[in-house]
Amino acid sequence: MTETERILDQMQRAFEGEAWHGPSLRETLEGISAEQAAARTVPGAHSIWELVLHIAAWKSAVRRRLEGDRAQLTDEENWPSITQTDEAAWSLAKKQLERAHHTLVTAVRSLDEGRLGEPILVNMPSVYVTLHGVIQHELYHTGQIAILKKAST
Repeated sequence: MTETERILDQMQRAFEGEAWHGPSLRETLEGISAEQAAARTVPGAHSIWELVLHIAAWKSAVRRRLEGDRAQLTDEENWPSITQTDEAAWSLAKKQLERAHHTLVTAVRSLDEGRLGEPILVNMPSVYVTLHGVIQHELYHTGQIAILKKAST
């Protein structure tokens, strides 16, 4: 197994399942209604919905960086506003997350393994560190979502 294949394996485990730590992001999101996703169950904390869009934004940013775009997210891109909170909008938010995940996986699959040790862009961490970072970022927020989900039931 190549190093890129190992990174892809970790991405898939964190997102889809069979992760060492427990439920993946997709598994954690199962059964969450739009009402639960939009709720502010912990004062001062982000909602599940906001976290989902934030994770999607950073998956997209990493893909863009792999493609040569610095992807410096604005505040609105980093934490998108939620304007509609019905089930249809929640379904779209989850689809946005799925798309961001799959486009990142596709970009990593086509990555030249020789790039792993190189900076993703000038004055940025290596491709290797960036890819592991986006996995760690997802897992961190998945834990937050799991806690918010428990608090909302």
